[in-house]
Formats: sequence, C-alpha cells, structure tokens
Amino acid sequence: MDVKVFRTFLEVARVRHFGRAAENLYITQAAVSARIKQLESYFDTSLFIRDRNSIKLTNSGEKLISYAEIMVNTLQQAKTELSLAEDKSIQLTLAGTPNIWDAYLQNCLSVIADTFSGYAFQAEALARESLNRRLVEKTLDMAFAFDPLKSDELACKKVADLVLLMVSTEQTDAHGALNNRYVYVDWGTRFASEHADRHRKLAPPLLRTSTARIALDFILDKGGAAYLPASIVEPFIASGQLFQIKDIEPWYRPIYLSYRKDTSAIEAVQRIEAMVKDIDPLTAFSLQQAGEASV
Repeated sequence: MDVKVFRTFLEVARVRHFGRAAENLYITQAAVSARIKQLESYFDTSLFIRDRNSIKLTNSGEKLISYAEIMVNTLQQAKTELSLAEDKSIQLTLAGTPNIWDAYLQNCLSVIADTFSGYAFQAEALARESLNRRLVEKTLDMAFAFDPLKSDELACKKVADLVLLMVSTEQTDAHGALNNRYVYVDWGTRFASEHADRHRKLAPPLLRTSTARIALDFILDKGGAAYLPASIVEPFIASGQLFQIKDIEPWYRPIYLSYRKDTSAIEAVQRIEAMVKDIDPLTAFSLQQAGEASV
C-alpha cells in the first residue's frame, strides 16, 4: 500500500473536505476520492460518512488515524535517515510544545546546531500527548515539555526553569490585571492546577490560548494582561508597551527533556541534555527582533 494513500486519508480527516484536501496535496479531487476508495476497499469498511455539507469519520476511520500516523511518520523517518546515510550524517528529531519553542527551545536549537557538526536535525512543534506517543513509537528522539512525560520506557530530566511574569498593557494591580481582559496561556497541566489555587475567584478569561505569541500579539493590539515569559516581555517592558504587575510574584515553570532509555542516539541526546542545562532561556529570534525594534 502506497504511503501516499495514508497521507491523503489523514489530510481528509484533518480538513473534513475532499476539495480542500486535494488543494493541500496538489492533486485532483478525483485522485483524493480514488485513494480513499482504495483504502476502504483494502480494509473492507467505510472510513467517512459523506453528507452534502460535511464529512465525518466513521468508527473505523477514527481507529485508523493512529495507525496511519505511525506508518507515515515511520516511513518518512526511514526515508530521511537512509538519505542521510549516504552523506554519513546523523539525524536527530526533537520536538516541543509551541510555547516552549517561543520561550526557550528555538534558541537552544540554534546553539545545538552550531555545536553538533555532522548532524542533521528535524524540529517539530507538537501537543504534549503527541510528544509522548511519538517517543514511544520511536519516531522522536527528544521531547521538551512543561510536564514530565511518564512511561517506563522514558527518561525524563529537568533542564531549565522558565520565568513567567504577569504583564499588562496598563499600569494596574493584580485585581485589575486579572479582571480586565485577562488572557489565559496554557503553561502545562501543573500550571493549570496551581493557577486555579492561586486565583480562586477569577472570572472567565477573555481569551484562552496555548501559544505565547498569540497572547502577546492579542494584548499588544487589544489591551489586556497575561502570564508571559520574562525572556519575551522584557523588551516590551523596556519600551513602555507592557508593565509588570508588581504585586504578583514571578512564576517559575520547570522545563523537562524526555527521551527513550534505549535510544540508539543516547550519547548525542545526553550531550544535548548537558548542554541545554547551561543555556539561559531566551525567546525566539523573531520575537527578540520585534521587541528590540519597539524600544
């Protein structure tokens, strides 16, 4: 079975539209339909419920998604590693949640890439659940998250602390910041629990997001407050666009590196582990430039 068939299935499942899937894959809609029919014939089951205005996955379709993702990811990794073998390069795949990329991992990647000659890197932004699954499936070498990834197969080490500051577009106190256009940023499961304990009588936030960039852009444009990394907001505080809420103490969030205990790249992974422990958390270069340009 051609892997393209599974890629097509995953794209249709993602966008829930044959036409848009065809556009995204640069093929015809007829080709999309033919590939889905090929899969349905192979598994002898329907994968989609086709209504006039919507497409839904059947129970069989839902079950196939995880298998299709494994096949596509595994074959892509094999293709990449075989091509690298010809150049005698070593591939390392690392991933983190979107927030970790903005606040920490982007800078780490730059340092790692400069240090590890002869290596090629694949970098991905994934949800926490996907990080855990990809490590177990052996399609990921290293995962960075705000919460420990728990599995007997994984080693999990704390490598850094991220400093979060409550900032606002107005000079105000804690009550004003939390009750006037507050934006809740998801900094992990433990953060959610501690946030609920720290702010017990908090009104529903104006916006919830899993990405610091979205929160920052939103409050700079519309006004408001949010917990954001010091590494991101310091240039905006210096320029007077943001103000730190003085009566709310900085919040320290641990960053964890997880990897398989039996990974074939254990030597490189442990070198990276030691290296990132000595790297100060810095924001992504593009965010640094944006902040510095506003000073």
